[in-house]
Amino acid sequence: MGWMADRVGHLLARYLDKPEPGYEPYTPSDPQALRTTLKPGDVLLVEGDNHVSGVIKYLTQSTWSHAALYVGPVGDRMTPEGEPLVLVEANISQGVVAAPLSKYIRYHTRICRPIGLSEEDCARVCTYAAERIGFDYDLKNITDLLRYLLPLPVPQRWRRRMMALGSGHPTRIICSALIAQAFQTVRYPILPKVARAASETAWQDILEIRHSSLYAPRDFDISPYFQVVKPTVEQGFDYKTMAWTDLPVADDAEELMSLVPAQRTELEAETASPTA
Repeated sequence: MGWMADRVGHLLARYLDKPEPGYEPYTPSDPQALRTTLKPGDVLLVEGDNHVSGVIKYLTQSTWSHAALYVGPVGDRMTPEGEPLVLVEANISQGVVAAPLSKYIRYHTRICRPIGLSEEDCARVCTYAAERIGFDYDLKNITDLLRYLLPLPVPQRWRRRMMALGSGHPTRIICSALIAQAFQTVRYPILPKVARAASETAWQDILEIRHSSLYAPRDFDISPYFQVVKPTVEQGFDYKTMAWTDLPVADDAEELMSLVPAQRTELEAETASPTA
């Protein structure tokens, strides 16, 4: 029966990993800005479009359904088109894999950067993730996959636990588990549980590392220890350079700016006025 459960598990995983039709990102990534901004150790959050993404978004009440770790070029591994593999991620159908950045160019993404992570610890985090490329998940426990097919209302206090049910590797189906484990190797906090211990003189905060299976993609976004980095802003955003459809477009921008204020105001007013 073991081989049958394993077969069913792989079929379920393949279905859950299929994209849903009609996905359109509200704010797609700027490819060049994303490539220029990312640094090793950055966590790339993704608004996914597969079947399991909607469930993860519901359970976490978040835009983000997937997370990948940017480690830089993984050796000399490349795509058939010659693009380097720079991301390490865990997905439901393949386990832990290396991926090119172009895989998520058309998606809405967010960069979360660990604050103050030393170069040595950053290298350890990236190495930990890269060394697990090729690891697979035990999909025999199909109950861990079946629950993602049941879009039933779940009380808020149970939602995070819903992503950590089961007793084996399928609980790591949430991609952020691998990344959480990597940061835990250098004891870098994400969202540690805080317990308060009373004493005669003061209260002391004690940080306790959560189990990796309890982490979700959004945790890197709301963590006080990760900085949200926006590529467009990092590249020197200037709102004055934006092109608006309701303003005239001059062949020579300098010619338009050289107009005296009164002429420019009149021209803009004429352009903005509706025609009869």
